[in-house]
Amino acid sequence: MFRTFILMFFTFFFFHLHASGNLTKYINMKYAYLSYIAIFLLAILTAVQFYIYMRGTDGKECGHDCGCGHDHDHEKNKPFLKRMLIYLVFLFPLCTGLFLPAATLDSNIVKSKGFSFKAIEQPDHYAQTQYLRPDTSVYYGQEGYDELMEKAMKDYEGKKQIPLKDDDYLKGMETIYNYPGEFLDRTIEFNGFAFKGESINDRQLFVLRFGIIHCIADSGVYGMLVEFPKDMDIKDDQWLHVKGTLSSEYYQPFKSTIPVLKVKDWSKIKEPKDPYVYRTY
Repeated sequence: MFRTFILMFFTFFFFHLHASGNLTKYINMKYAYLSYIAIFLLAILTAVQFYIYMRGTDGKECGHDCGCGHDHDHEKNKPFLKRMLIYLVFLFPLCTGLFLPAATLDSNIVKSKGFSFKAIEQPDHYAQTQYLRPDTSVYYGQEGYDELMEKAMKDYEGKKQIPLKDDDYLKGMETIYNYPGEFLDRTIEFNGFAFKGESINDRQLFVLRFGIIHCIADSGVYGMLVEFPKDMDIKDDQWLHVKGTLSSEYYQPFKSTIPVLKVKDWSKIKEPKDPYVYRTY
């Protein structure tokens, strides 16, 4: 019966992620269909396990010599500690998922991991922590990636004003970083949270969004350095809407030339309901 309860709670857990809206904090929603499939399959498995349990309950009095060919006490023959360990393995993610709040990534994560222009080198090529510049080239061959970026660039050709909304934020940022010269002197606007980082004066800071390519494991923090007309006193994690002209400069802390948004208009805004952005194709 315990197996039935575990399957039932897993079914509820996936349903709860959808109903609460917390699923967006774990995966790119274009893969949401996988969790729907999981709910459907787990519901079926729960029903099957309950049916098996009820059949075993009905026939348990027949003992080992009933001639039915089944050992109704095979579960009891397993060592108690081994059974409890197996159940705990399944109960742990259920308890943490249901009773611990889903945390939202913020500037504290950036500080704790360090902040650099280039991706942090990691043994797993597909799990690099990325900063500022989205880079999906690791999921394509070079030719396929070039075609993807050329297609994305065509969406912005001839546009003097480019508002980066939530649904095209990552695509837009990746295109800008791949073709920085094509966007110089164009007007760019977007939302994000402030992060002072290693900015070299009080007029500069980073405006960033946490983005998810496929799932939270490959998330990164993306955006760009912005420069205000005068010194500003803006705290980390303050959400801003910035609008300005794109330029570039050599940024000494990163030892790289990076895009810089020369801000002409800006305002403080509330944190959006879904602070993350997702890669669309």
